[in-house]
Amino acid sequence: MGQMAHLSNYAVLSELCEVVALAEVRPRLAQTVADRYGIPKIYGSHLDLLNDAKVDAIVAPQQYRSHLAIIPDILRAGIPVFTEKPLTLTVEAGEQLVHLAEEHKTLHMVGYHKRSDPAMECANKRIEEWKKSGEYGKLQYIRVTMPPGDWIGGADAPLNSDEAYPSISMEPGPSYFTDEQTRQLDTFVNYYIHQVNAIRFLLQESYRITYADRNGILLTGESESSVAVVLEMAPYQTTVEWHESLLVCFERGFIRVDLPSPLARQQAGKVTIMKDNGKDAPSYEIPVMPNRSAMRQQAMNFIAAVQGIRPAPCESREALEDLKVARDYIRLMQQYQ
Repeated sequence: MGQMAHLSNYAVLSELCEVVALAEVRPRLAQTVADRYGIPKIYGSHLDLLNDAKVDAIVAPQQYRSHLAIIPDILRAGIPVFTEKPLTLTVEAGEQLVHLAEEHKTLHMVGYHKRSDPAMECANKRIEEWKKSGEYGKLQYIRVTMPPGDWIGGADAPLNSDEAYPSISMEPGPSYFTDEQTRQLDTFVNYYIHQVNAIRFLLQESYRITYADRNGILLTGESESSVAVVLEMAPYQTTVEWHESLLVCFERGFIRVDLPSPLARQQAGKVTIMKDNGKDAPSYEIPVMPNRSAMRQQAMNFIAAVQGIRPAPCESREALEDLKVARDYIRLMQQYQ
C-alpha cells in the first residue's frame, strides 16, 4: 500500500509537493524504491528521519496494529501525518492517538480514500443540496454493499526484496474481548471500516448499530435524525470484478455511487442521480467524472490540508467513531451466537 496507493501518487504531484525522504527498515528495498521514485534521502527508521530530515508532512502507511509503535513519535514531533485506515484496532488505542494529536496540535489524517473519490465528493455535494432545498423530500435510507472481489484491479506488483521484515510491537485486542472476538474485530475493521466511515460521510451525522446477523453478512443502523442505514458486507463474492455501491434514497429520488476497485489506476467512481419530484418529468443524470482515482485525489487532499487550504477529509477524532461502531457491532453480533 505504501508504494501502490501512496508513494506512486505523491511522486507525480511534483507541482504540489516533493518527496524528500524515505524511512524503511529493509536497506536493499529502501534503495530500490528510492531509485525508482528519485527520493534523495534514505533512513533506517522513522526516528532517524524525525531527528534529521526537514519535512512538512509524513505519509506513514503502516499496518494499523503497529500504529501505536510509530505514530506517537510523529505526533509528538508536531509533524502532520497521514496513516491508513483504521486509526487503530481498539477504541482505547485510538483514544491515545487522538489525545496526542490534539495535545500537540498536529494534523493526523486517516486514509479513508473513498471520501476522496471524485464520485463520492460529487454525491456528497448533491446530497447537501437536496437536504437544503427539500425538493426531493427527506433523506430516509442509505445502503452500502461491498462483497469480496478483486480489490487490486490489475495494478502492478510493488517493488520487493527477500529481506526479512523485522518484528514490531503489535497492538493487542481489547481486554474485554475473547480471542475469537478480537479476530472478528480485526477482520471487520480491516475489510469494512471504509464502509462504516462512508455511511457517516454521506449522512454527515452519527449513527448507531441496531442489528447484526450472526453470519457477518448484514448490519443495520439508525442515524441521529432517524435515517435507516444498511451495510451488506458479503451477500456474495466475485473473482474478477469489484462490486461496491452506495445508494442514498430521498423520498423523491436517489443518488447512487458505484466505486472501482481500490487500486484501479486513475479511475473515478460513477454517480447516477434519479430525480422524480412529482412536478417535472422523471430523469436520470450521470455526471462525468475526471480521470483521477480516489488515491490520487486523497494525496491532493492531504497536501491541501497540510497547507491549510481546506480541512482533511477525515481526521483522527472522527476516525475514532468508526472504531466505536466496530466495537458495538462485534458485541451485538455475539448476542446471536
